[in-house]
Amino acid sequence: MRSDLVLDVRNLTKVFSRSGGLFSGPVDEVRAVDDVSFTIARNETFGLIGESGSGKTTTAKLVMRLLDPTSGNILFQGEDVAGFSGERLKRYRRDAQIVFQDPDASLNPRRRVDRQIREGLDIQRVGTSEERDARVVDLMKLVQLPPEDRFKDPNAFSGGQKQRIAIARALALNPDLLVLDEPVSALDPSIRNDVLRLLNDLQEELNLAYLFVAHDLALVRHFCDRIAVMYRGRIVEAGESAALYRSPTHPYTQALLSAVPIPDPAAEAARVRLPMPTYGFTRTATSACRFAGQYPALSGSPCSPPDNKPGTHVVSDNHTVACIFDAD
Repeated sequence: MRSDLVLDVRNLTKVFSRSGGLFSGPVDEVRAVDDVSFTIARNETFGLIGESGSGKTTTAKLVMRLLDPTSGNILFQGEDVAGFSGERLKRYRRDAQIVFQDPDASLNPRRRVDRQIREGLDIQRVGTSEERDARVVDLMKLVQLPPEDRFKDPNAFSGGQKQRIAIARALALNPDLLVLDEPVSALDPSIRNDVLRLLNDLQEELNLAYLFVAHDLALVRHFCDRIAVMYRGRIVEAGESAALYRSPTHPYTQALLSAVPIPDPAAEAARVRLPMPTYGFTRTATSACRFAGQYPALSGSPCSPPDNKPGTHVVSDNHTVACIFDAD
């Protein structure tokens, strides 16, 4: 294992069941995350992208132990997170933090900002009360907010400032891993760029590992070092950001890139369009290719049988795809 490896996710699976009624057991299941593996090193940003329902946020919640995995391993600096409990789990809460999509939902509108930023310090009993207050001041400066504003309520701040406060709260305990679940999707474009620049600067200064969950392909392309594309619970393509955008191999990745807005009517007409997939609880064989039949050009192809599971093929260095077709 690499010495700078912070997170190593191996064959992670999460199955949700739906009960048939009071006196019957589970009748259907959905594999929200299915055999997902990836690693994140220190000072690296790893992006998970895909449409709504692809399993990105569920994966993030599993990494944070907000959900328990059905199977697989989540190794944090060599230790399996799934086995953490008591004091060890409490210590993990210091080492791994999350920033949610909507700062209005993650901040208490009736509680002063300084109290919210120091909440983790209070729970973990880090330092004296005076040292915690001083830490709040330092964190306000770190996220480029006036320290004197720490006594205000969140409703006194703009959306971008609220997200900076949420980031300050996540950094209060000096984590090694920061999970960013669509952290700028609720912000205006101009504010979004400011927050992204802040995250870049903080990563360089604090040597953080980022798990970045998003659906904005243009944003992920420039912000992430490596990217994994998820579709219906599985990673269908992964690689370094530049290589994946330069040579997308899986038809779903190609369709996602084709959907990026382009101010050109001819290019718009030539877009790859996918039919709406059917989500929900299913008994479909778990070995099936989830993408079979979704791409018009592949209708009737060998990927159609439900028992045909594509293996992972190497396209080039650090670029893999789960598809039965060659990279050509």
